Amino acid sequence: MHIPNLPPDVLTTIGGFPITNTMVNAWIAIIIFLIFGLFLKKRLSLRPGKLQNVTEYFVELLLGYFDQVTGDRKKTMRFLPLVGSVFFFILLSNWLGLLPGTGSITFGHTMLLRPANTDLNLTVAMAIIAVITSHIFGLITVGVFTHLNKFIQIGTFFKSLRKGPVAIFTAIIEMMVGVIELVSEFAKVLSLSLRLFGNIFAGEVLISVISALAGLLIPTPFMMLELLVGIIQAAVFTMLTLVYLTVMTSVPHEEESH
Repeated sequence: MHIPNLPPDVLTTIGGFPITNTMVNAWIAIIIFLIFGLFLKKRLSLRPGKLQNVTEYFVELLLGYFDQVTGDRKKTMRFLPLVGSVFFFILLSNWLGLLPGTGSITFGHTMLLRPANTDLNLTVAMAIIAVITSHIFGLITVGVFTHLNKFIQIGTFFKSLRKGPVAIFTAIIEMMVGVIELVSEFAKVLSLSLRLFGNIFAGEVLISVISALAGLLIPTPFMMLELLVGIIQAAVFTMLTLVYLTVMTSVPHEEESH
């Protein structure tokens, strides 16, 4: 019985850079997307075929769900390249981990293929990109001062100096709350990355244990459940990223009134 280790297995090194089995699965997912995208691009037409119809259906379905978060189709279209890519990458990389051979094909004495999102390095990297990108969009959309004032309200503090002790005290409290908000940005990274990693890694361990104990057919219902988990985790990560983008690109109410 082979239970996946918490860190991914290193298959080889290139120029001192370790190549892990989770990286192989991630590359396979990226290559599949690249091939599919190039193939679809060549077949785009005003009279769509079956493949284009199916693709457009799923994109429209995503746009409808994204609109419920952003409340604005223009924002949805602006964020779609990022959040859409994240959704389909997580979904495909999760499902690739359920294909026959994943976990059983070996390279030397290590697994050649392992679900990409069972690597905490990958999920942390995606979470960092999601949070940093939301701040970049915020800086571009609402302006540097307005964006930074959401966290450390320096402008509010200076304005309070002309309004008396009570206003100054209130401004100090608001600045302290802003610092807490700043810390919460780091919590977003932990929340996004650990949720995705924990659920996918736990599913991989469960299937590995049941496959070793009960043979081939018994784990099938659990693999079907993992298909559902793969969709749910991709949707949760994507929707939270979309929420962060929407919040960061929204002007505070007091700024709108001003």
